[in-house]
Amino acid sequence: MSRPVQPYPTRIAARLQLPEHGVAAVIELFDGGATLPFIARYRKEMTGSLDEEQIRAIEQMLASLRALDERRAVILTSIGEQEKLTPELEAQILAAETLTALEDLYQPYRPKRRTRASIARERGLQPLADLILAQSRKGDRPEAAAQTFLSDAVPTVEDALAGARDIAAEAISDHAEVRRQTREKAMRFATLTVTRIEGGADEKGVYTLYYDFAARIDRLKPYQVLAINRGEAQKVLRASVDIPERDWRQSMQNIFPDHPLSPWAEQLKLAIEDSAKRLLLPAIERDVRAALTEQAESHAIHVFAANLRGLLTQPPLAGHVVMGIDPGYRTGCKVAVVDASGKVLETATIYPHQPQNQRRESLAVLADLVQLHGVTLISIGNGTASRETEQLAAELIRRVGSGDWRLERLRLSPTSNRHSPIAQSPNLHYLIVNEAGASVYSASPLARAELPDLDVSMRGAVSIARRVQDPLAELVKIDPKSIGVGLYQHDVNQKALAAALDGVVESVVNQVGVDVNTASPALLTYVAGIGPKLASNLVAHRNEHGAFATRAALKKVAGLGPKAFEQSAGFLRIRDGEEPLDASAIHPESYTVARKVLKQAGVDMRTPVEERRAALDSLRQRQPFAALAAELGCGEPTLADIFEQIVRPGRDPREDAPPPILRSDVLSMDDLVAGMRLQGTVRNVVDFGAFVDIGVKQDGLLHRSQIPHGERLGVGDIIEVEVATVDKERGRIGLGWPGKTAVAWRIGDS
Repeated sequence: MSRPVQPYPTRIAARLQLPEHGVAAVIELFDGGATLPFIARYRKEMTGSLDEEQIRAIEQMLASLRALDERRAVILTSIGEQEKLTPELEAQILAAETLTALEDLYQPYRPKRRTRASIARERGLQPLADLILAQSRKGDRPEAAAQTFLSDAVPTVEDALAGARDIAAEAISDHAEVRRQTREKAMRFATLTVTRIEGGADEKGVYTLYYDFAARIDRLKPYQVLAINRGEAQKVLRASVDIPERDWRQSMQNIFPDHPLSPWAEQLKLAIEDSAKRLLLPAIERDVRAALTEQAESHAIHVFAANLRGLLTQPPLAGHVVMGIDPGYRTGCKVAVVDASGKVLETATIYPHQPQNQRRESLAVLADLVQLHGVTLISIGNGTASRETEQLAAELIRRVGSGDWRLERLRLSPTSNRHSPIAQSPNLHYLIVNEAGASVYSASPLARAELPDLDVSMRGAVSIARRVQDPLAELVKIDPKSIGVGLYQHDVNQKALAAALDGVVESVVNQVGVDVNTASPALLTYVAGIGPKLASNLVAHRNEHGAFATRAALKKVAGLGPKAFEQSAGFLRIRDGEEPLDASAIHPESYTVARKVLKQAGVDMRTPVEERRAALDSLRQRQPFAALAAELGCGEPTLADIFEQIVRPGRDPREDAPPPILRSDVLSMDDLVAGMRLQGTVRNVVDFGAFVDIGVKQDGLLHRSQIPHGERLGVGDIIEVEVATVDKERGRIGLGWPGKTAVAWRIGDS
């Protein structure tokens, strides 16, 4: 009797250690077309307030289990059609909980190309192989028994025994338990050995650490696995898995023991040797390498996703007129000035560096732009010539601060409308921004639509300027894979990477909320329930009919039906509209409850914030919160969210993060000494530590050994670090955590 497969909620709840009723609710909501952000935010009563990470884990495991069950059904059908599906085998297949276990059970029945074993079976040698595997102690000796099987295709006794051993070897290798035991031991005790391929091209010595490398499988770091994989792909390295003989031999002999009194014992030993070297070990090596790669890729994708979240959640620098500079040498630096709303005011190209060296003229152009537009912040891309451009910006700021404007700044054209007083910028600062993906955006259809009058190179400068004003709004215009905050991002499963990164962008966008009257199509695309087509429809409707006055007006957009409205409305904000609640994260379905709360508190959404807070506090003190929720006809989690939004409607969670470090002068490696303490911005987090921008040309490495236990760093974090080592020749800076003993480092340290 086969054991029935348990329902998905039961299986998922057990594995993730979550309440089964919450898991069942999440699955029901997903199957009904709900999105993850909507479930996490607006269906807390149904799910038991499961958070976004838990819901995402449920979604992923549900997809995995459904794929597993689809494969299970295919396998059962295939074996059934072969008329080899016994009740015992069916029970094992139904009980298999992983794809690996399922494939192991299917291995003996999988259609194969012609093998030595299949040829031997065609020649009628299966009964002889059965005698080897059975280890019978009775009957004829092997040589005598083999005489019965001689034919034109099997002319000699040795041919018969060799063919029988081929069949036995394949049966041993295909046995599910042999594979499971060998694989498990290999994952614990095998060694990955790596050598350099003679003549392999590695001019920069990228793979030097792996020229003569060996490590136990269970001690390999994810970044080591990915580096070795890349080295193999580039034909620089050769890697192999060495499984100790005691492990594979024991696995085989546990299932197929030879009997010392059987005349077939020697034949089984020969079959086991052949099975191990020709079939089992190569298969297990492939399985081990695949498992290592899957684990390493999953880790790398997780790191990339965490870094992307940190980058997207950096606080916007609102209110600045920003000068964006896309640095370059031969082709010059592209300069774009944008106002506080991101509108392009003016562009220019300067040539301050090699080979033109027009530094004086370039300063004049920049000074003119600063004066005319009241620039308060300079944003410099971190690509080629960025640090030289940083020095130019620092000099400009010094001159601005001293009031020295003798820079031949009167380059104004006769047609320029510049009759307003010259704006002074005593608080002018600069910062370096990650320009990854700017070139991708510049050539995109979206950039052409947004900036049709600018050439491709100048659009990059605009993007660099806007990134500091609102990193999220600008970075969503770029394929997340092009943002460049990961490790080995081009070596991992691209479909899985894209799904993870899109999930991060979707999560952040919906946490922050989107102003439907100003958002770009790229930003609207990530709103729950919208997608690219509806985003285009929203913008087209907005352009044709003007700004949306209420959330209810969204229903007039072509294609935005009741389900899309339900999923998206709570994440779309309408500022200064007809309905004050539309500026909050309160869902329209809860407006009735929100109005009852406001009425009982004796305030409205136009009441000053402190008065609203005091009124709500008083309301909560008058009766228990659970009783108030029951009276108002909603759950406690929803009521808590309504209270929060009434006090701080549409709060941007990015406001709670520390702002980026703004600089006014440049620092060089010559200025650094051991023990110096500096504030820096985390630019990338990898397995072996974090790269921190401390204001010099090269980011410093804060090795993981220097990060206190339990401290979790993310991209965009502002931290204090201590200079530990400075290697000017190699352009490397080792950093330490203040108060912790600083040490030197190497990229390959584990």
